[in-house]
Amino acid sequence: MRGRWTAVLVTVVLGLTACGAEVRPGGDTGPAPVTVENCGHAITYPLPQRAVAYDMSSTEKMFALGLAGRMRGIVMPRTAEPAVARSPYVADYRSVETLSTDVLSFETVVGAQADWVLAGWNSGFSEARGITPAKLDGVGIRSYQHTESCFNYGDRPVKVPPLEALYTDLRQIGQIFHVPDRAEALVADLQARAVALRANAPAGEPARVFVYDSGTDQPFTSGNQAAPDTIVSLAGGRNIAGNLDARWTTIGWEPVVRAQPEVIAVVDYGDRPVADKIAFLKSFPPLADSPAVRENRFHVLDYGEAVSGPRNLDAAEKLAGYLRSLGR
Repeated sequence: MRGRWTAVLVTVVLGLTACGAEVRPGGDTGPAPVTVENCGHAITYPLPQRAVAYDMSSTEKMFALGLAGRMRGIVMPRTAEPAVARSPYVADYRSVETLSTDVLSFETVVGAQADWVLAGWNSGFSEARGITPAKLDGVGIRSYQHTESCFNYGDRPVKVPPLEALYTDLRQIGQIFHVPDRAEALVADLQARAVALRANAPAGEPARVFVYDSGTDQPFTSGNQAAPDTIVSLAGGRNIAGNLDARWTTIGWEPVVRAQPEVIAVVDYGDRPVADKIAFLKSFPPLADSPAVRENRFHVLDYGEAVSGPRNLDAAEKLAGYLRSLGR
């Protein structure tokens, strides 16, 4: 009889191990921790139980993977609120508690008793504001930084093209939350759409596109390490700031004027109404002779589509359609 029960126990243990479960002292079981490389560091993650995401980039990566029900809450700055209302994930947003409408803070995360935080370096995590992966790790809270933002992180920055960075994040978040099949299916769909866009790219010289986020004295735009550079490229255009090895960055007006943009893609979020941004660009004398202003070629890029996330392909497809409508 004893041999029979021993055999049953061995079978159960083997079955749990085969399913990725870990048998711990005392007989407790649960998913085995997962180790992934993030910003050049191998980090081991137990399955998060109280996840917090910052801003739309983090939040919509979680939602796209079907993880809304496994989140403790989100931190969403007020400037993003209009874009949240337009998001296809608005029902998910409503189902998860908003912990703060300010920037990400150490106090908010600790107060929420979070065990895992998803954000970007200098777009959430910040040395100056006292919320870093190292500080959170010191109180038992794991972190994951957007791969795109590893370009600005630490002494040995990790440089990954924005689209590959997005795929990496989706796959690794899928591993951490033990939903790798969902992640692979989502990435496969995004990859297929990117291939289709490239296959249908117009012949000839790409349209010159200026990505305008904000700024009057100096414009804030996207270099080649942020999602809009890939969005413009997939759409069949050329980002006029694509020669800059930077993420979101401030430049002077002189290179914009010299580039003579044919299209201006204006990022729409709550810092200033998009109509006011376009009105400024139309009235700005140095740009008056640019093809974009002369021909009234302004394309609105939704904030939720412009930051690294699953809707980057939506943005590229819309911009591609706009460029085609111009005969480009």
